[in-house]
Amino acid sequence: MVNLNPIVAVVDDDESVCRAIKRLLRAAGIDAETFSGGDEFLNALSTDPSYRPACVVLDVQMPGTGGLEVQRRLVPLGLPVVMITAHDEPSVRVAALASGAVAYLRKPFDAASLIEVVQAAIGGAPRA
Repeated sequence: MVNLNPIVAVVDDDESVCRAIKRLLRAAGIDAETFSGGDEFLNALSTDPSYRPACVVLDVQMPGTGGLEVQRRLVPLGLPVVMITAHDEPSVRVAALASGAVAYLRKPFDAASLIEVVQAAIGGAPRA
């Protein structure tokens, strides 16, 4: 089923990063919802079975449940994941991409690159 109003979940423990990505996506016509960590996001998924974002922008390093573990738990749901990180470690990049991440971006990343990979992950340009 095609989601006519796709929502992107942004999961990052840095509130300023969440705000910036949400603003950036909204400027591109993409709705976004932010979560302050992996545990909060996983809780939202488990408590509301109808909640399914079109894509997840996921920080690698967070307190509690980290990005790679969240990604591992998302695999059965088939949600596209864009991993973001300030600490680019080759082994983590390989693990994230091998587990199905559609992209792996190092902070600070180019705004156009993020929008491009999110639009590709949600199936094209947003609908006006």
